[in-house]
Amino acid sequence: MRDFHDDDLDQAIQLWDQNGMDGRAVPVFPLSEVIAAVRTGEPAVVAAVGDELVGMAVARADGERAWVLVLALAAGWRQRGIGSDLLAELERRLRASGVRRISALLPAEATGTAALRNYGYRPRDGLVYFETLDHLPAADAGLLDALGGRVLPGGLWGSVAGMEREKEIVERRIVLPLKETELVEQYGVVPPKAVILFGPPGTGKTSFAKAVASRLGWPFVELFPSRLAAAGGPAGLAAALREAFADIGALESVVLFIDEVEEIASERSGVAADPGHMVTNELLKLIPGFRAHDEHLMVCATNSVRSLDPAFLRPGRFDYLLPIGPPDATARAAIWQRYLGRAADSVDLARLVEASELFTPADIEYAARKGSQAAFEREVAHRRGEPAATEDYLTAISEIRPTLTDQMISEFHEDMERYTRM
Repeated sequence: MRDFHDDDLDQAIQLWDQNGMDGRAVPVFPLSEVIAAVRTGEPAVVAAVGDELVGMAVARADGERAWVLVLALAAGWRQRGIGSDLLAELERRLRASGVRRISALLPAEATGTAALRNYGYRPRDGLVYFETLDHLPAADAGLLDALGGRVLPGGLWGSVAGMEREKEIVERRIVLPLKETELVEQYGVVPPKAVILFGPPGTGKTSFAKAVASRLGWPFVELFPSRLAAAGGPAGLAAALREAFADIGALESVVLFIDEVEEIASERSGVAADPGHMVTNELLKLIPGFRAHDEHLMVCATNSVRSLDPAFLRPGRFDYLLPIGPPDATARAAIWQRYLGRAADSVDLARLVEASELFTPADIEYAARKGSQAAFEREVAHRRGEPAATEDYLTAISEIRPTLTDQMISEFHEDMERYTRM
């Protein structure tokens, strides 16, 4: 029994392969983690007979806790007490570094479980092992970072409060065809590659795009037309678009989001010399290439769908044009409840919903925060133990100018009739 040496690595890998978990289960800690541990000086011991490695045990310490990453034995040297001896040596090193609790996580049938039991380790019943895996290839990680993109956390879909009608449409038309790949093939469904979300400002189009990326588990990249325009004039913007799409096209999977897409896809005047003509043409050329990738989805958002070039709206380029409208009373109630927190029990929710008719989700969030702040400051001043009241939030509502107007809503309903495609 001795410490692991750098020149043991080749034999250690062969031992890992030979051990192979007996083909009965996949190890929890992959070989890459084991190698990383030994190279960074984590406790690692081997059993050697002459120059031959017949067993190894590697752990990773974290404060008073340590995890056994691997306990591997050569096939011809099992059932001889070597596993227990390896554990004893590993424990001695771990205890010396201040570790008090040593845990091992192994598949039930893995080699090493017998040694752990024999050495006094006891399995714990009633535990469930959970794991999440980032499927982003290593080559994509650097490119994604350079593009300012990221893999969003799971659960964003549930954070889109209210808006149940819109969520149902987005779920059925966009998410499910991209997730249920086997059923899609079975039923001849063509998954969407590009969609437009249109509606008044502040209604949650960006939130929906991020929620879709979260549901799919794909990286999220947002292109900002205003930043691309900084490249210098229409020619510079067109070139910047080409470069950005070329980089994004190298990602294995991606949800590409372009907000305020009307800035780079406005209706062309028909005059070739028109500065906007060149940019819109360039974007129209780039979309087919983007659509050629399997796990690529483009989501464009606009507050003014009527200003987009007609060629941009054709079915061959965008599969769906989906309206994301202002929250109705049911949706506003759900949004209020989300942002009120505990205060929801002490206010008249129906009055807040009625008073916030022209409010977007962002407006409601601001009003809830403003009303809660007023109640907090009152309590700090007087210490009466009074909860936030309906009047706190009604006052906040009265002091906020709604994002929406009657004219915006009227135009949105007209756009729904004219442009919706789902």
